[in-house]
Amino acid sequence: MSAPCGHHVSFDGTSPGYRRALYAVIALNAAMFGVEITAGALAGSQALRADALDFLADAVTYGLSLWVIGRPLALRAKVALAKGISLLLMGLWVFGSTLWLVFGPGLPRAEVMGAVGFLALLANLASVLILLRYRDGDANVRSVWLCSRNDAVGNVAVMGAALAVGLTATPWPDLLVAGIMSGLFLSSAWQILTRARAEMKQAAQPGAAHSHDHEHGHDHDHGHAH
Repeated sequence: MSAPCGHHVSFDGTSPGYRRALYAVIALNAAMFGVEITAGALAGSQALRADALDFLADAVTYGLSLWVIGRPLALRAKVALAKGISLLLMGLWVFGSTLWLVFGPGLPRAEVMGAVGFLALLANLASVLILLRYRDGDANVRSVWLCSRNDAVGNVAVMGAALAVGLTATPWPDLLVAGIMSGLFLSSAWQILTRARAEMKQAAQPGAAHSHDHEHGHDHDHGHAH
């Protein structure tokens, strides 16, 4: 992750290519939320439910990111702050509900977990490839990349949990993965909130409007990729 410095203005998403990328990943994530929330209920898997919530959060995040493209830095920072808080709350909910299920009976269906986890992994790898060149930028652009990365990592973990549940005939691997994903949500929320707060301070400084104009003049489709 590259930190912004005095002579570098973060990419704010104002490019046709980035808009097309967001539309594509919004469709992918919305579809996979429907698949995974249904499969999680049928399979009794907390890890699948957690991953489905991540898909939903991503679709909302991408939609908000699309909406704020080209808007003033102060507004973009406030939206990123709201996304960070929502991700924080989701991470806490997954953590709390996982602790609750530790004391409950039931064994997740490993075959459903594995099959749906593989399908979700394919969707997330596609999203990661689409967004790879846009992984650095302001808090909103960064939040999109972190959410996509979280999904890919989470799906690998769900597939590992499915294998472990099948081998051990216990629900502990599923609950462990849900707990790890909760930690990933909380870590990403911290990164987004930290960057959003920094951008809100930057927007409040004199000359912020000039910086925004400078940003629009210098960012383009191929000038920000690292």
